[in-house]
Amino acid sequence: MSTNADLHARRLAAVPRGVATATQIFAARAENAELWDVEGRRYVDFAGGIAVLNTGHRHPRVLEAVRAQLDAYTHTAFQVVAYEPYVELAERLNALAQFDGPAKTIFFTTGAEAVENAVKMARAATGRSAVIAFTGGFHGRTLLTMAMTGKVVPYKRLFGPLPGEVFHAPFPVPQYGVTVEDSLRALEFLFRADVEPERVAAIIIEPVQGEGGFQPAPPELLRALREICDRHGILLISDEVQAGFARTGKMFGIEHSGVQPDMITVAKSLAGGFPLSGVIGRAAVMDAAEPGGLGGTYAGPPIACAAALAVLDVIVDEQLMARADAQGERIKGRLQAMSRRNDLVPIAGIRGPGAMVGFDIVRERGGGEPDGAEAKAVTVRALQKGLLLLSCGVHGETIRLLAPLTTPDAILDEGLDILEASLERLS
Repeated sequence: MSTNADLHARRLAAVPRGVATATQIFAARAENAELWDVEGRRYVDFAGGIAVLNTGHRHPRVLEAVRAQLDAYTHTAFQVVAYEPYVELAERLNALAQFDGPAKTIFFTTGAEAVENAVKMARAATGRSAVIAFTGGFHGRTLLTMAMTGKVVPYKRLFGPLPGEVFHAPFPVPQYGVTVEDSLRALEFLFRADVEPERVAAIIIEPVQGEGGFQPAPPELLRALREICDRHGILLISDEVQAGFARTGKMFGIEHSGVQPDMITVAKSLAGGFPLSGVIGRAAVMDAAEPGGLGGTYAGPPIACAAALAVLDVIVDEQLMARADAQGERIKGRLQAMSRRNDLVPIAGIRGPGAMVGFDIVRERGGGEPDGAEAKAVTVRALQKGLLLLSCGVHGETIRLLAPLTTPDAILDEGLDILEASLERLS
């Protein structure tokens, strides 16, 4: 039998160090919110494949849909021979998107592909070239999406020069003293100092920042961005790769604000563990590119499209949006109780809509100085105790909780018990 240590040694010899792995365990099997490693040890999964598993590992309805598709065909390339699952999925997402007027959807394989193609379509539709993103945002690791990502280490270091005409405004984070007014003032400075609004094709924002620390975009910021975009003919892109598909208690995170974007980028939990991403947008914008300008050999693969159709059914039939709200309240209640305990590592900033919950590890109780080293140590202790847990944030100080929305309450509570034990002070 292979051990975790044996496989890790093989991994170090065979795989470049540029792709980091948060743990040194290797998966053997998984079911819903539980995972077992190759040595037979069980873990409660609060990582969810980085927000991919809102419907859990191996949901029976997803597997059934995939098996049926496997028995029909696995690949034709949509650009050669089209297939119904692609069209049906596009129809269903078009109906779900909160747009006035008709919508259209195109599929790809990764979140970065979706974001990059959204920019391509925005440029085609507007005849403009510049893009504005926000500090702390994460949009991918391709050259263009890396330029749009608002964090240098580890995403940009060593990889320059980056594509031009990508600009950043500060994202409002109260604990770091950045307000909505600061963000909007900086945007006006950008328009005066670096790029005239008439050259901007799109503004892209995550309704809840993922890698940036599970920071929700304030509704007043999103409303102001919508007004700015309307005034200057700029397209507004909501990057829902991590926040989408019921995670926040809505199908898409931006719905909490009542703001309608022009395009929505999706991936991760769309297909329940199978590689699929997409862009949903206003039909006039989506049709701006010429035939052949968009696509990819594996873009919108039939197996993943079949899985995604099942995921949408599960979200509705199992009421996962309501479940996200209930799960989030259960998690936040436990975290609030933990925050009052003097024998635990100090935590602060409990936040997030629905079940997209994060909190910060800080150096002193009642203070705001981030402690990224301790946050990392908490994830290590959690793994040792049987909980998969991820950190994020500008300084690595945020613990993010991404348990499947299908997690039974007993297993959710078990995971929260392990988290609490992992927050215990060692000295």
